[in-house]
Amino acid sequence: MKPALALAISFAAILCAGIAPAAPPEDDPLLRPIVPDYAKRWLGHEEPVRLFGNAYLVGFAGLNVGLIRTSAGLVLIDGAVPQAVTQVEANIRELGFSIKQVKYILSTEPHYDHSGGIAALARDSGATVLAGATAVAALRQGGAEPDDPQAAFLERYPAVPKLRAVRDGETIRLGDTVITAHATPGHTAGSMSWSWRTCEGKRCATAVFASSLNPISADGYRFSDPANRGRVAMFRATFAKVRAMPCDLLVTAHPDQSGGVEKLAALRKGQRANPFLAPGACRAYADKHEALLDARLVKELAGK
Repeated sequence: MKPALALAISFAAILCAGIAPAAPPEDDPLLRPIVPDYAKRWLGHEEPVRLFGNAYLVGFAGLNVGLIRTSAGLVLIDGAVPQAVTQVEANIRELGFSIKQVKYILSTEPHYDHSGGIAALARDSGATVLAGATAVAALRQGGAEPDDPQAAFLERYPAVPKLRAVRDGETIRLGDTVITAHATPGHTAGSMSWSWRTCEGKRCATAVFASSLNPISADGYRFSDPANRGRVAMFRATFAKVRAMPCDLLVTAHPDQSGGVEKLAALRKGQRANPFLAPGACRAYADKHEALLDARLVKELAGK
């Protein structure tokens, strides 16, 4: 029997049996993968976990997505890449919550690895997206700020149409939780870190979900160029701010930037002392990345 005839007979048999053939999956433009082969390095599976008090992680081995539980709903921090949204929502369900409970989505930076999934998560939840004022334009157009050191190799992502800009030091209240926005520019001009107070019994801690401080760039960009002095000054001010920030529990946008991989492994093993409760973590985070910037400047000035 010819293949085409066999296919026609099979299709007719399905119809006669009263069974409709499965519809092809719909193309959701907000979930279309961005550089999937490259992004795999960030999306290793991690079970969702409570870190301390009302602070949770619902992301991946190389890419943190934070969740804050309040008495009036949930707050999500960052959105990963579009192809990760389904898993983020599944992780929220695994904790016993629903994406529909998310009232706010907080953005740390307008790069595709952290903001690519925000449009879909905002649509599915109905949440309000909050971001630093300088990042809002980039999020609305789904692309990086034009003077971003990494602009030459960054991918575009689904635009986030409904946003509210927040100021440095502004507070957002949801139920019993108050979250403070901290402008931490450098890695991007619009980078924002977020802090809140969280408790277990009588023990309380200031949790910080920090934006990336990594001084990386596309090829050809030189932080040492006179035209980029403003960018270096942004970094210096941010390093000083992060060092001085009240910070008992640190989560960073990429866990490997602050020892998060090792801390999470220890937490899962049931280490008696919570490894994420480390009051010196923000200082160490700033020191590490200022040393990287200093090394980068020395290398550039040496002509390497």
